[in-house]
Amino acid sequence: MYIRKVIVNKKTSQQLVNSATLESSFRDPSGFIFKGVDGFIYRQVNKIAAKDFDLLVKSGLYKNLVDNKLLVAHKNVNDYPLLGEAYKIIKPQQIPFISYPFEWSFSQLKDAALLTLNIQKTALSYNMALKDASAYNVQFIGGRPILIDTLSFERYQADKPWDAYRQYCQHFLAPLLLMANVDLSMNQMSRIFIDGIPLELATKLLPTRVKVKPAVMMHITMHAKAQKAKAGSAKKVEAKLPKKNLLAIIDNLINVTAKLKKPVKASEWGDYYDRNNNYTEVSLKTKAELVNDFFEGLNVKTVIDIGGNNGYFSRYLNKSGIFTVCADIDPNAVEANYLLVKKHQESKMLPLLVDFTNPGGGLGWANKEREIITNRLQCDGVLALAIIHHLAISNNLPLEKIAKYLKDFGKYLVIEFVPKSDSQVKKLLATRKDIFNTYNETDFKKAFGLYYSLIKEQRIKDTERTLFLFKSR
Repeated sequence: MYIRKVIVNKKTSQQLVNSATLESSFRDPSGFIFKGVDGFIYRQVNKIAAKDFDLLVKSGLYKNLVDNKLLVAHKNVNDYPLLGEAYKIIKPQQIPFISYPFEWSFSQLKDAALLTLNIQKTALSYNMALKDASAYNVQFIGGRPILIDTLSFERYQADKPWDAYRQYCQHFLAPLLLMANVDLSMNQMSRIFIDGIPLELATKLLPTRVKVKPAVMMHITMHAKAQKAKAGSAKKVEAKLPKKNLLAIIDNLINVTAKLKKPVKASEWGDYYDRNNNYTEVSLKTKAELVNDFFEGLNVKTVIDIGGNNGYFSRYLNKSGIFTVCADIDPNAVEANYLLVKKHQESKMLPLLVDFTNPGGGLGWANKEREIITNRLQCDGVLALAIIHHLAISNNLPLEKIAKYLKDFGKYLVIEFVPKSDSQVKKLLATRKDIFNTYNETDFKKAFGLYYSLIKEQRIKDTERTLFLFKSR
């Protein structure tokens, strides 16, 4: 890790730098990101990338992309000392919550893919190009994808193929094809292959009817063979590709990617609030208002909604000005939520696909390139509705461990306790032996009392369920 030295500004007597490179950016010789003592994220531009960085700004490409909300904006920072290889320090637009590709729904990954291709096409018109096409360079702000790596651009060299072509196919096209034609869960392969799904593996997994399509043959099957052949040769191949041909490839990729569709498949939770779920329309609304009341007056600005389904309760919090990270295990529910976010341009919602019994993160070099979820999704409050019985009974998790884990996400917790007398719990116990002697309200309060102070509780009207508000100790 590259440690920046402590520097003191004599004029302001403020410590300017006392930070280290974030582990996600150490591979790039062009620069790195780091967290300042003020808690904000900064980016160092190294001298080796000076010409490309200046061209990005002076050519007008930076303004074009920022104005169209395709690239994060940045400000030049003049009070940070330029050490070693540093050319410039910039302060980029801050990203509230970092998410990873395996946490996105089908349409989120697809939109991130199209963003990458459209930026590459735009860059070429300014005589520049993306030198990488990593899905990790994309984040979601205000309900839409945005490129966060300002150092991804380089000057376009005449007749040079797109260096990031392989990476695009591995990070975007291959997983999207597998999700569309095999199973939505295939995006979880990105947790195993941090640099994207190998094209040779994708070729083996895709159905024959898909592999024979001309576009798939070109971008996946033949591409995989070319990769394999190149890997077995020490001879450097100086391929040439005129710009018009490169643009044709980009257009083809845009066309292929845009046509991909999520498979229509029923799921247990995709339409949960439209089916029997122990709530009438009135009681569901009453519960949402109760949740709002519990959070009111706590100065809570951000909430992570664990098991938030399609965002029904999150949207009530959004109306109160609270930003929500709405996470659920069901890909169809997350997809439905994201499509609503897009349709209504909802800026206070981030839908994510997360299995909280096996969340993502702690990946890459030394298990630190991709951070654990509790580091990335820190919020003021936690909302956990109709999930305690799934964690405790479906997954055999002790109540005390659940309490301790939820505490890591935020200070305040609004949680719904669902007793064994509830029909949904009865369904869970119908297929297994009831070994859950401590699953009751008394032991629930005792377990959560180890980590929280109870502020209030209230029975939810027309149900046997109770809503609790806790504050972490």
